[in-house]
Amino acid sequence: MRKFKRVLVANRGEIAIRIFRACNELGIRTVAIYSNEDKYSLFKTKADEAYLIGKNRSPVEAYLNIEEIISIALKKGVDAIHPGYGFLSENPEFAIKCAKAGIEFIGPTAEMMDSLGDKIKSKIVANAVGVPTIPGDKKEVETVDEAKKLAEKCGYPVMLKAVAGGGGRGMRIVRDASELETSYISAKSEAKKAFGIDHLYVEKYLEKSKHIEVQVLGDKFGNIVHLHERDCSIQRRHQKVVEYTPAFSISQKKRDEICNDALKIAKSVNYRSAGTLEFLVDTKGNHYFIEMNPRIQVEHTVTEMVTGIDIVQSQILIAEDYALNSEKIGINSQEDVKVNGYSIQCRITTEDPSNNFAPDTGKIEEYRTGSGFGIRLDGGNGFAGAIISPYYDSLLVKNISWSRTFKDAIKKSIRAVEETRITGVKTNIGFLINVLNHPTFLKGECNTNFIEENPELISITPQADEESRVLKFIGEKMVNENNGIKKLYDVPVVPKIILPNELSGTKQILDLQGTQGLLKWIKGQNKLLLTDTTMRDAQQSLMATRMRTKDMLKIATATSVYGTDLFSLEMWGGATFDVAYRYLNESPWERLIQLRKKIPNVLFQMLIRGANAVGYKNYPDNIVREFIKESATSGVDVFRIFDSLNWLKGMETSIDEVIKSGKVAEACICYTGDILNDKKNKYNLDYYIKIAKEIEKTGAHILGIKDMSALLKPHAAYKLINALKQEVGMPIHLHTHDTTGNGVATVLMAAQAGVDIVDTAFNSMSGLTSQPALNSVVAALKNTDRDTGIDLKGIQGISDYWDAVRPVYDQFKSDLNSGSAEIYRYEIPGGQYSNLKPQVESFGLGHKFNEIKETYKVVNDMVGDIVKVTPSSKMVGDFAIFMVQNDLTPENIYEKAIKMSFPDSVVSYFKGMMGQPMGGFPEKLQKLVLKGENPITCRPGELLPAEDFDMVEKHLIEKFSITPTKKDILSYSLYPDVFDNYLKYIHEYGDLSRIGSDIFFHGLNEGETCEAEIADGKTHMIKLLHISKLDLEGNKVLVFEVDGNRREIKIKDKNNKAVLNYQVSQMADPSNSLEVGSPIPGTVISILVAEGDLVTENQQLMVVEAMKMETRVIASKAGTVELINVKEGQQVKAGELLINLK
Repeated sequence: MRKFKRVLVANRGEIAIRIFRACNELGIRTVAIYSNEDKYSLFKTKADEAYLIGKNRSPVEAYLNIEEIISIALKKGVDAIHPGYGFLSENPEFAIKCAKAGIEFIGPTAEMMDSLGDKIKSKIVANAVGVPTIPGDKKEVETVDEAKKLAEKCGYPVMLKAVAGGGGRGMRIVRDASELETSYISAKSEAKKAFGIDHLYVEKYLEKSKHIEVQVLGDKFGNIVHLHERDCSIQRRHQKVVEYTPAFSISQKKRDEICNDALKIAKSVNYRSAGTLEFLVDTKGNHYFIEMNPRIQVEHTVTEMVTGIDIVQSQILIAEDYALNSEKIGINSQEDVKVNGYSIQCRITTEDPSNNFAPDTGKIEEYRTGSGFGIRLDGGNGFAGAIISPYYDSLLVKNISWSRTFKDAIKKSIRAVEETRITGVKTNIGFLINVLNHPTFLKGECNTNFIEENPELISITPQADEESRVLKFIGEKMVNENNGIKKLYDVPVVPKIILPNELSGTKQILDLQGTQGLLKWIKGQNKLLLTDTTMRDAQQSLMATRMRTKDMLKIATATSVYGTDLFSLEMWGGATFDVAYRYLNESPWERLIQLRKKIPNVLFQMLIRGANAVGYKNYPDNIVREFIKESATSGVDVFRIFDSLNWLKGMETSIDEVIKSGKVAEACICYTGDILNDKKNKYNLDYYIKIAKEIEKTGAHILGIKDMSALLKPHAAYKLINALKQEVGMPIHLHTHDTTGNGVATVLMAAQAGVDIVDTAFNSMSGLTSQPALNSVVAALKNTDRDTGIDLKGIQGISDYWDAVRPVYDQFKSDLNSGSAEIYRYEIPGGQYSNLKPQVESFGLGHKFNEIKETYKVVNDMVGDIVKVTPSSKMVGDFAIFMVQNDLTPENIYEKAIKMSFPDSVVSYFKGMMGQPMGGFPEKLQKLVLKGENPITCRPGELLPAEDFDMVEKHLIEKFSITPTKKDILSYSLYPDVFDNYLKYIHEYGDLSRIGSDIFFHGLNEGETCEAEIADGKTHMIKLLHISKLDLEGNKVLVFEVDGNRREIKIKDKNNKAVLNYQVSQMADPSNSLEVGSPIPGTVISILVAEGDLVTENQQLMVVEAMKMETRVIASKAGTVELINVKEGQQVKAGELLINLK
C-alpha cells in the first residue's frame, strides 16, 4: 500500500473542489493549479497550495500544458495527479508522462485510456466482446470528403464526434449533406480547443433515444464492479443538464443487460479506477454502446447518493493500491452495491435557455443556494462577487437531491432550486424548474430530443430666366420667412494650406490593396484610427441635417490635407440623402462627386439602413443593390450598414452587394440598454456577442457598434469592446454620441479596450447630440500607445472654420444646451432628439415637448423595448406624438383608438415592414394598429416586386422633359414624391446649391450685397435695395440691383392675415363614423378615392403628411364617398373633416 502526501488536481472549478474535499477527508495535502483568468476563482482557495500556470497562454491552453503541470508537480513533491474531467483527463500522453516522472496518475493506465477513451477503439473492443454498437465506420475521418462518404454509407442523420473527450464538445448532428462541411470544421476546431486532440469519427444518429450510462469501478487486482446506471437523456448541445438514477422507465431486465455489457467491456481491458460506459436505447428497446469515458463524470454524484459509495475517494484509494474489497473501500462483490432510493442532479449554470443556452458572463451580485434535508450541493464558481468569465464551463453549482421515491426527489429538487437566488448573471434556474415540473420527466420518459420537442421549457416568465428665379427665391425668404429681418454673419475663414505634390491616405490603401489589404493595415495599427462625422451625423444631430454642400466644399481641400491621417470621413447617406432633396433642394449625388474630387485621399463613408437603403421603409432588393453599386461608383468606400432592429436578415442583401462591389462592408450592431445593469437582461453582453459572431459569418469586413442614443457608458464601452475583441476577429468601429457629456470618456475607454476605429467630430461640431470631440481625443492620446498621429494645429483650423459656419444654421439647432443624463432614461437617438422638437412644433404641440419625451419612453415599453434607430426610432417618435395628440395612454388606447388611423410608420412597423424585433410584437397592440391586416414574418424585400426602372425613366421623361441619369432613376425609386418636388423646385427656382448659406437660409438685408453663383463661371452680384410696404393686393415689392441693373419683383405676403381670405375649417364629428377627419395636422399628399366610390371598413382613403411622417386615413366603417372636402396639397388641421361617407 502507498500513502499519498500530496495530490495535485489538474483541473478547475467544481470538480477540483470535489477532489480537494475527498483528499482532505483522507488526510492528503492538496495542490491546485490555476490560470491567470482563474486567479480569483473559488476552487483555488479550497486547496492547501495553489500555483499559477499558463503564462502567455490562452485560458484553456493553460490547463492543457502537460509539461508545465508535471514540472510543478515535481517541484512541489506531488505524489499523484488527479485529472478530474475534461481537459487532460482522457489524454494517454498525460498518463504516460506522469508515470515517467514517477507520479501516480489517478485514473486508468495510458493503455486502457487508449483502448477505451478513444471512441473508435472502444467500439472495436465492444464488438470484440459481443456488445452492439451504433452503425458507423470504426476509424477516424481525416477530410471532409471522407466524412461525406461515411455519412452516405451510414445514412443521414449522422453524428460527428470527437474521438477524445466528452461534455458535448466536438459533437455535431448532421441531417443532410449540405450541413456536413461546416459541422466538420466546427466540431474539429471545438475538439482541438477542448481536448488538444481534433480527431473525429462518424456514426449513425439515433433520434429520440434514451441516453443511459453505467458507472464502473475497478482496482489494480482485476476486481471490477458496476455501480448501476444513470439516465442522462436530458441534454442541450449534446451536454447533459439533468441526470437521475435509477433509469426506472427502462425495464429491470434491460438495465441489467446494459450493466452486464458495461462490465464485459471494462473487464476485457482489466479496467481500473472510475469510468463510465455510455449507451443509447432506441425507440424499439435496443441498446447500443456509444463510448466510454475513462474518468470521473460530472453526474457521478447521483450514483454516490443511491449507493453510498464515494467514487472520488475510491479513485484515490485504488491509486494507492487498495483493492475494492479492502476495508478502506469496502466493496467485496457486485452484490454489495445496492441501490437505495432515487437521486436527481440539476446543473445550475450561467446560461440563457431562451438564447440557445448561450453562456452569460459578468459579476454575481447575490448568491444564495437552497439546501435542506435530501439536498447535496457541489459548488464550483458560485459566490457573491464572483466574476464569471467566458472562458470556461458555465457550471455554478450542482444541486443533487435524494429521496426514497422519485416523486419526492423531484419535490426536493424543485424546492431547493426555487430557493436558489443568483443575480448579476443569467442562469438556467427557470428552465430547470420547468423540466422538473414536466409530466414526461415525472414518468422518467425523457429522451435526447426532450428539450427540442418541448420549447415551452425555455419560456421563462419574464421633401422666365435665371435672374428672376434667384430673385424670387430671395424675395420669398425675406417676405414670408424672415419678415425682412436678417442677422449679420461672420465669413468663415478657410485655413491656409500648402498642398503637397501627392495626397495619400486610406483611400489609396483600399484602391491599391483591396479590402483585405485595408483590413490588414487596420489590424497592424496600434494608433487609434478616427472617423470624422462632421459632414454627416454631426450636422444631422446638431442642425437637423440642414448643412449644405456649399459649406462642405469650401473646407474640403483643407480637410484632405490636415485630415490625411483620418481613417474615413462619414459624409453621406442616412438622412442626408432625402434632406438634401427635400429641404436643401440640392442633389446628394452631386455632393458626393464634388467632395470626392476635392478629397482624393481619405475613405468616404456612408450610412445605409440595410433593407431601407437611405429611406424609411423597405425597398425591393434591386433598388438596394443598384443604389449600392451607384454609390460605390460615385465615390463611397465604406458602407456602414445597420438594421433598425438589429435583424441580420435586413442587412444581408446590402452586405452582399457591398462585398461584390469591392468596397468595405461595415455591418453594425445598434447598441441599446445598459450592459452594466444586470437588471436589464434583454440586451446583455451575450446578445451583442452573438450578433457580432453572426455578422462575422456574413463576410462583412468591419464590425460597427452604433450607439445612436448615447447609451453606451464609458465602462460599458470597455466591457463591450473588450469582450468583442476576444470573440470576433473583425476590426471594430465605434459610433457614439455625446448627448450625455460622457462621449470622450466613452471613446477613451473603448480605446483602452482595443477598439480599432472611433467616430468623432471636429471640436466645434462635436458634443451634445453630435459625436465626441475629435481634437480633444487627439490631444488626450498624445504621447500614449494609442496616439492618433494627427496634427492638432491643422485640425484646429478646420474646427475654427466650422465654428464660424454654425451660426448660420442656428434656427435648426435643438434646445439642448448641455449634456443631459436624461438620455439614459428616454433613449432618444441624437439625430432624432434634434429633429423631434421641430416635428412636435409642426403639430402645434411645442408646449407638450416634455410630455412627448416621457411618452416616447412609454411607447418604447409598449412596443416591447426595441432597438431605436431610423426608422424604428422614427416610429416610436411618431407614435408618441400620436399618443399625446389624442390623449391616449397605455390604459385607454385599446378602447379609445379602435377607430383611429395610426401613423404610417407605426402601421409599417407592426406589419413587419421594418423587420422582426427581438421577442416579437405585442400581439394585442399589433391587432389594434393593423385593424385586420395580416403582418408578415419574412424579410419584406422578399415580398416586394422588383422596381421597374424603365417605367421610372419613362415617367421622368414624360413629366419633366429631362433625360434622367441612373442617379435620377434611383432617387425617384427611393423617394418618388420628394424627387418630383425637387425637380419642380429646380424648375421654379433653378439650382441654388451654389449660393451662400446665409443667403439661402436668411436672404438679404436692405442694402446688403451678395455673390450668387448659379452655374460654373456664372455669378450674379445682387443687392437688395428696398422692400416696400404691403399693397392692397397683399403683395410687397422688392427692388434689387443685379450686376448694376435694377430689377423689381412682387411677392405675396402670406403672413398678413388682413388680406388673406380665411375659410373656417369644418371639423369632423368624432362620434359620427361617417365623417372622416384628419388624424394629424399636415398636408394632404394623396387622395385615393373619388366621390361615389364604394369603400369598405378600414380601407385607405387618403395620406396626410407632416414632417416626413405619413399617416394613412382610413374608413372607420363601410359606405359610399359622398363628398371630398379637401384637395391634394391642402393643409389640414388635426380633426379637420376630410370626407363625408353615406
